[in-house]
Amino acid sequence: MVEKYTENTKLSEVLNSPEASKIIAKYKLPCLHCSMAAYEAEILTLGQVSKIYGINIDELLKELNEVS
Repeated sequence: MVEKYTENTKLSEVLNSPEASKIIAKYKLPCLHCSMAAYEAEILTLGQVSKIYGINIDELLKELNEVS
């Protein structure tokens, strides 16, 4: 489990937590279960994902850190 989520946290670390995965699912990231997503999750950070998909990083981190 991650002590605190930051912009530099890999998406794969978030997806390893059932509670955090539910929060990510609320943001409707496309293709979380496709084969390319598994590859991207290992290299993309929450900051990068937020920029790509137009997600407010501050809100996302607040929610994630409430369950960590």
